Amino acid sequence: MSFLTILALGIGIFVAAPYFAHRLRRQRADEVPFAPVRLVPATPPRARRRSRLEDRSLFFVRAASILALALLGASPLVRCSRLALSRGGASVAVAIVLDDSMSMRARASGGPSRFTRAKNGAEEILAALREGDAAAIVLAGAPARVGLAATTDIGALRAALDGMTESDRATDLDGATAMARTLVGELPQIDRRVILLSDLADGKSDAPPLGESTDKAVPVWVAMPELGKELAADCGILSADRASGRARVRFACSAPAAAAGREVRILDGEKPIATAKLPETALGEVMIAVPGDDARELTAQLGGSDAIAADDRALVVVESGPAAIAVVGDRADDAVTTGGAPVVEQALAALHSDMAIRPIPQAPDRKEDTAAFAAIIVDDPPGFTPEQRKVLAAFVERGGVLLLALGRRAASAQLGATLEPFLSRAVGFAESSAKGADPATATLIGESASSLEDLGAKGRATLSIEDAQSFENIVRWTDGAPLIAKKQRGRGEVWLSTLPFAVEVSDFPLRPGFLALLDAIVADARERSVPLRSDVGSAWAFGGASRVEADGPTGHIVPTRDDGTLRIVPTLIGPFRLTIDGAKELRVAAPAAREIDLRPRAVAPAATSASLGGGVATVDVSWTIALALLGLVLLEMIVRAWTRAPERAAARVIS
Repeated sequence: MSFLTILALGIGIFVAAPYFAHRLRRQRADEVPFAPVRLVPATPPRARRRSRLEDRSLFFVRAASILALALLGASPLVRCSRLALSRGGASVAVAIVLDDSMSMRARASGGPSRFTRAKNGAEEILAALREGDAAAIVLAGAPARVGLAATTDIGALRAALDGMTESDRATDLDGATAMARTLVGELPQIDRRVILLSDLADGKSDAPPLGESTDKAVPVWVAMPELGKELAADCGILSADRASGRARVRFACSAPAAAAGREVRILDGEKPIATAKLPETALGEVMIAVPGDDARELTAQLGGSDAIAADDRALVVVESGPAAIAVVGDRADDAVTTGGAPVVEQALAALHSDMAIRPIPQAPDRKEDTAAFAAIIVDDPPGFTPEQRKVLAAFVERGGVLLLALGRRAASAQLGATLEPFLSRAVGFAESSAKGADPATATLIGESASSLEDLGAKGRATLSIEDAQSFENIVRWTDGAPLIAKKQRGRGEVWLSTLPFAVEVSDFPLRPGFLALLDAIVADARERSVPLRSDVGSAWAFGGASRVEADGPTGHIVPTRDDGTLRIVPTLIGPFRLTIDGAKELRVAAPAAREIDLRPRAVAPAATSASLGGGVATVDVSWTIALALLGLVLLEMIVRAWTRAPERAAARVIS
């Protein structure tokens, strides 16, 4: 506020003038001698209420007039700021990129969040559009999404914008900007641009400046760069795990100084049971001894306050790490043949998958033993016990992938050990005239199918007609019998190979087609498996599930169906309690570490050019105050005339 504005508003001090004027207007009445008064007994004097104002309505009108006069003096300097578009033609086409990531939750000095201010800016831009203009809305929370495709319906744009809320997603400014350019790039308007409303904190502060592009047809305007220039400090919990009486809390801070004087508390309900000081580092972890029963539901919480409160609290869970692949086979026999690890383990290692490979001596017979696995590969099993059958069936039905390689041992299963419920009939094993697979049927493994034309097999497993018909053939032998087949069971899948993974039986494990098959199975397992903790914004797919119910941090969540599969996208960090076909699960959505880095990305000078809009429109409100002042003057004249009328009438009566 300038000196002239302060001086003009100082006129408001004179609002006290009408008060003193009305007080001074009350004068003591003149005493006139009246002889008969002596005949009346004297009455003791009483205090008179001289403090009461006369003509209160007139006083209030005059006081309001002085205040209006002060505002009128300041009004040429008091303006309402709004975003405005610079136009290079009769109509424009804009794509508004609204950042709904977690960093936009930051607040400065208790004011509105960055997202609220950016959303208000988007509303101002929509208000500046005219007939013939087109606009689209893109959300920059990862992954970038189209909020509304390009349209000239301003009402639809406003309705879509009203329904957009902040989230805890990471930031994808590059993807959102590219998507926005695509939406408006082919529109007929000559004047086209992308309007970016973001704090520019995408965790890539050293990346090339935003708006620095060779695409001159659709430039980028960073409309509110001040959002990223505000000082803000934040620390957030990335994960909280517990095992063996200890809780391990991983955290990230926008700067090491943001962790100064803060601590981590482990809460049982709302009661602290353990605390530890937070190290002054941008990325670190704290180990805290947790007394008592591991079955309790505990929460980790950061002490103190910062710019984003949503990431200061996390559920402490028992996390086994990334899902793994279990391999069940006779390691002693394979070691003799290969001189090392079984061939299937070597093949999985050659895929360089991020999923761990864990050899186990036999198929699991307890449900908890399968919790860490996304896929189980069983090489030539001699049947399964009743306990193993029950556990493996439950594993597949909840979304696991099971691969059974059938050989001589599977065909000679002992009494009571069967392959049910995956195969209802006994398996045979015999020699075959077919030398290998038909490449035309092996589209799943692509070009490597030709490597399966001659497998040198000394025999193969045979299925009953009923079992063969219940599976989908992926790769066939040249005589039409299944070599690789699969079928859906619950939320998971069962894969079959009619050749075991032993090199003394065939060359199948040594061919490129075998690697391609394992790669397809690993990809299937990865897609179906979801760890207990995953990044916020990553979709959870429930393949094969018919009913999914979910409760998240804000209440009940309705799943969507995409290509026949139910999906839920967690947009907020925190615990989600799911019920999948009657089975209860707990999953946790965690923040991305880069989203806690609040350093803004650089902006190209061209992205803030005034030719794109680059300023604010000012609205002078002095005319409104002037009209109000004239109204008050007119009201004063009416009040004066109304209050003086009784006095004139009394004067005429006396005269």
